[in-house]
Amino acid sequence: MSQPRNRWIVQLILALAVLTFVGISLVPIFGALTNTSSSTPSSTTSPGSVAATNQITKLQDEVRGYELVLQREPENQTALKGLLQARLQLLSVKQGDINGVIEPLEKLAKLNPQQSEYGVLLAQAKQQIGDKEGAAQAYRAILDTKPGDLKALQGMVALLLDQQRPEAAVGLLQETLTNAAQENTIQPGSVDAVAVQVLLGNVHATQKRYPQAISTFDQAIKKAPQDFRPVLAKAMVLKEQGKLTEAKPLFDSAVALAPAQYKDEINKAATAPATPTATTNPTTTTSATPNPDSTSKP
Repeated sequence: MSQPRNRWIVQLILALAVLTFVGISLVPIFGALTNTSSSTPSSTTSPGSVAATNQITKLQDEVRGYELVLQREPENQTALKGLLQARLQLLSVKQGDINGVIEPLEKLAKLNPQQSEYGVLLAQAKQQIGDKEGAAQAYRAILDTKPGDLKALQGMVALLLDQQRPEAAVGLLQETLTNAAQENTIQPGSVDAVAVQVLLGNVHATQKRYPQAISTFDQAIKKAPQDFRPVLAKAMVLKEQGKLTEAKPLFDSAVALAPAQYKDEINKAATAPATPTATTNPTTTTSATPNPDSTSKP
């Protein structure tokens, strides 16, 4: 299992108490998207506001510069990435709109089909503006060629749950599991079956189908007894149901199996008060959700 995939799935379980699916922080897009509003920077003349105004002006100049380059070279990836980053930074200070990041993301996703991050970000941005069909198309474009891509799977599942289509989410994950062996024969390690089973169990849990969720986690534990992720997921679901006595030994087992960098997080999850099942919101983020490219996996 690759390091980014492990951290992603672990944080998904820990930060969201197994029962919530949210976006993945690949780059600072959702910090920008979820903080946008019609408000404008303060008009006071404090040093901070002057610095903020100067920063906005600088970013706007960068945007114009990249746009000029792209007029001459529409597929210049350096300019596309620079334009995307500048517009994201403007969004983070409540300047511009989400549509401004969609065009460069569409081009980057097309130019880099092997880098699913661009496609996932494109889907997230489209979902943020209410274009759910566009978001679904972006996820499908990734899954058509990389059916085991966890970021795209998670995003598509979140979208389906947001549309009140849990059976479609279950079907997608079950199909992925059915085809996992064949896909892994063609490209070893391309489908992390245990992670997909954890996601499937999570879907059942969001629908309060706790016996199905527990059964799915048990299957994953049987398949990979040294993998702490399904153990942790099962513990979290039991805790969510108030079955603390049953959950405790599973938390202990998850701590024992987990690499050192996850042990403190698991202990915190074990001792934190149980919260009610959250409503799925694919555009919600949490500070605990990491950048999968900046974290490690055992």
